[in-house]
Amino acid sequence: MLGAIIGDIVGSVYEFNNIKTKAFKFWGQNCRFTDDTVMTCAVYKAITEYKQSNGTGNAHKLLVENMQQLGRMYPNCGYGDMFNKWIQEDNPQPYNSFGNGCAMRVSAAGWLGESMEEVTDFATFSAEVTHNHPQGIKGAIAVAQGIFLARLGVAMEQIKMHLSQYYDLDFTLSDIREAYSFNETCQGTVPQAIVAFLEATDFEDAVRNAISIGGDSDTLAAITGSLAEAYFEIPQDMRETAMTYLDSNLQNILKTL
Repeated sequence: MLGAIIGDIVGSVYEFNNIKTKAFKFWGQNCRFTDDTVMTCAVYKAITEYKQSNGTGNAHKLLVENMQQLGRMYPNCGYGDMFNKWIQEDNPQPYNSFGNGCAMRVSAAGWLGESMEEVTDFATFSAEVTHNHPQGIKGAIAVAQGIFLARLGVAMEQIKMHLSQYYDLDFTLSDIREAYSFNETCQGTVPQAIVAFLEATDFEDAVRNAISIGGDSDTLAAITGSLAEAYFEIPQDMRETAMTYLDSNLQNILKTL
């Protein structure tokens, strides 16, 4: 999950100030965590609690409770209008979204699932409490399955082949960098984030790839970072630096990582 958080923090200063190069200061001035980090932590906490119940808990209920609780604790982190309303509702219902929020928060499903089936179930649960549109669920499943395969040590080309059942990945970042623009949908963000991972040589390079195409930079980098963490090693100094951007509450949630 820390890979998603690092991507979010590093990309936060470029979301509305896009750059089209990999040559930038990694920990830029005014970096901060956003809703991507908060919801990544919420999903991680919910799935952890579900597993601790040995599957007897209500996964949807745990997700809603944790997402609302943390969302209300961090009200100014950049939530979308519909999601911000959902956080405050007494009886929140999914709203048929295919936004990329479900993909940026899903990494815990890929890490905590013990089989492809369980990973897929966790990803589906984590998405459909809000993003119950088929494109939203597909985006979450693709990212979670990619993480799971990377955890298993599957070769990059085989990961690409598997994820190609969900998206056309036959393009390069160089092909799209000049024209690519801000896009908050799964279908306009997840394949680009996957390719940023597929072209990477290490974890930092993956995050730089994602940010270098512009667009929804923090979410792109969060998705790419979540995949890259499972395939590449995150340097220890980078892990330590990332934790300094989080408050004690979020640090405690992540202390078991």
